Amino acid sequence: MNTQTLCIVVPCYNEQEVLPITSKLFLEELTHLIRCGKVGEGSRILFVNDGSGDSTWDIISQLARQDEHFIGISQSRNRGHQNAVLAGLMEAREKFDVTISIDCDGQDDIAAMEAMIDAYHDGCDVVYGVRSKRETDTFFKRFTAEGFYKLMRLMGAEVVFNHADYRLISSRVLQEFSKFHEVNLFLRGLIPLVGFKSTCVYYERHERMAGSSHYPLKKMLGFAFDGITSLSVKPLQLIFFFGCFVAFLSFIGIIWAVAAYFMGKAVAGWASMICILCFFSGIQLICVGVLGEYIGKIYLETKARPRYIISARTWEEEDSHS
Repeated sequence: MNTQTLCIVVPCYNEQEVLPITSKLFLEELTHLIRCGKVGEGSRILFVNDGSGDSTWDIISQLARQDEHFIGISQSRNRGHQNAVLAGLMEAREKFDVTISIDCDGQDDIAAMEAMIDAYHDGCDVVYGVRSKRETDTFFKRFTAEGFYKLMRLMGAEVVFNHADYRLISSRVLQEFSKFHEVNLFLRGLIPLVGFKSTCVYYERHERMAGSSHYPLKKMLGFAFDGITSLSVKPLQLIFFFGCFVAFLSFIGIIWAVAAYFMGKAVAGWASMICILCFFSGIQLICVGVLGEYIGKIYLETKARPRYIISARTWEEEDSHS
């Protein structure tokens, strides 16, 4: 019988509607893996409450009392999806041999976990869950999502195409990953940097089972920009080369203006001048904004604040009641 233990890490933020549904599916899959001898009896499902404002934590606590396979931790406040996943992974790295992180909404194919475990037993320390197609997405979301992955690669970031945060990671990879101390987290770009043998498992993504998405367009764009600026300095390089190009054009313009003056053909009119000034002023503001984003990230990194704070654990609550 296999004694290697699995921890399914499930970040939760205001998931009171979908959690009672997907928790049963997670338990069914874990029970199946234990029964097949692919993971040990000590395997668990770890819910990470990301400072939810609804009854999510109450549901997690109730699940933990009903079945020993459910455990949970709660953050002291909402810190965002990436920090919630990190909190679960760091909590599990010392206690379990392997982890699988998956969102709570049931969109990722839970049955793909078995193929991930098989790949792990074949020697892979990291297994990425990758969407095989995006038929459930709107044209706009599909276009922007695929464009994001292509842009990330163009910027030099090492990301797996169409992979989000559904992945298997062995404990030894997590031990090495714990040495990464970035405050600005973008896990799908950081995990490949650790290295080790990896592979992909392809699956079809479904519609959300209940509740509403917590990632509107504004939040998705912010997440994408954070990913680019956290993993790549190419935007700074592009600003430098663009500045050189503009300086070259300006030098030519100066020569032309001086020559026109001495030839008595000075250009009349201010409209063209105003347009040029407005254009380059806008470009300068964009460049300053990009620089400010990087400086802001440096500012946050130097503070070295904790990336998550655990305020409660279900097993500690059980000990206090006993």
